[in-house]
Amino acid sequence: MNDLIAKAAMDRRVAEIITPVVEDMGFEIVRVRLTKTTKQTTLQVMAQRPDGTIEVDDCGEISTAISAVLDVEDPIIEAYDLEVSSPGIDRPLTRLKDFDQWAGYVAKLETDELIDGRRRFKGVLQGTEDGEVLITLDDQKDDVTIGLKFEWLSDAKLVLTDELIREVLRGRKDKGQIDEAQFDEVETIIDGDEE
Repeated sequence: MNDLIAKAAMDRRVAEIITPVVEDMGFEIVRVRLTKTTKQTTLQVMAQRPDGTIEVDDCGEISTAISAVLDVEDPIIEAYDLEVSSPGIDRPLTRLKDFDQWAGYVAKLETDELIDGRRRFKGVLQGTEDGEVLITLDDQKDDVTIGLKFEWLSDAKLVLTDELIREVLRGRKDKGQIDEAQFDEVETIIDGDEE
């Protein structure tokens, strides 16, 4: 289990417990986070099918299944709310394969240590090579592509852009998840382009 899926020791322990259950159901764990505020503790589990999809009913089924195993194993001492969700459009990138899948889209990456005097990098993902995440930085005069070792990353996520939204909606339409017959005719204009 890498640190991007489950950062803290408790996150990793919970992930170890629930991963076999979630995988047996045909899903993958994207991220596990236990967060605490003064008022509540929340266990957030992001999951998806291997093709990147998940439905609301799937989240409910996963929640029921992992609740049962967490009740038996009881790794979290205090009371908590369980939240099972999709990774969303501006999703976290937690596995090496995510960087290949989302090549061509804008992402923000953070490292634990300073790399050339910085920890934060934003630009267009270029996939992976030999365990490094390739990114073309958007704050450079020239197109500069750098490689960051995957294990250096402490956080990574897609940036919500019009292009990303269009691609996700196009993918859902292609998979039959959006039935245009249910909607009145609507002309969508994004960035001045008629769709």
